Amino acid sequence: MKINSSTVLVGDKVVLVPYKEHHVTRYHDWMQSSELLAQTASERLTLDQEYEMQKSWYEDTNKCTFIVLDKRRWRQSADEIDSMVGDVNLFFNDENDPQTAEVEVMIAEPTYRGQGLGKESVLIMMHYGVSKVGARQFTAKIGYNNKPSLILFNKLGFSQVSSSDVFQEMTLQLYVDDKTLKELNSYYMQYVTEQIYPYTTPG
Repeated sequence: MKINSSTVLVGDKVVLVPYKEHHVTRYHDWMQSSELLAQTASERLTLDQEYEMQKSWYEDTNKCTFIVLDKRRWRQSADEIDSMVGDVNLFFNDENDPQTAEVEVMIAEPTYRGQGLGKESVLIMMHYGVSKVGARQFTAKIGYNNKPSLILFNKLGFSQVSSSDVFQEMTLQLYVDDKTLKELNSYYMQYVTEQIYPYTTPG
């Protein structure tokens, strides 16, 4: 999605940067993992296919993607690629309801899981979706065996609305009411700053 092509969102623990061509090689390395392929319901691609995917997502008005950087590592190394730990996405796939976005987060680096980076990435992304792209409702499709993600989205207020034994996944949903919007705004104002990409420091 071109709307976020020059946007950097700096949080307390993470820095979200737009998915660019120079991120592809590291991303491709992650997606050789059978575990990550299963959790994200993805297919293994060649490196050339991964580059094509990045280009198509950049052009697609229904997909918004940020790469998740570990803020502390970035401040220590000033190396964006070395600081990559995952990605977070919004998919506007419902033609009948353009205000509903599917949110997906992946912390690909095992040593960075369980530290709150995924939670913060989702909170920032939800605020971005509401404030910049007009989202009013979020869904999340999570595999039955992906217990960390189920716990995360339940803590964020998502509730199960359906399940599929065929795909071995359940769908969770969160409507952005006044209470949720207030909480997102409060978190954003307390922890998040917005910069223009490229940038020199996450603050």
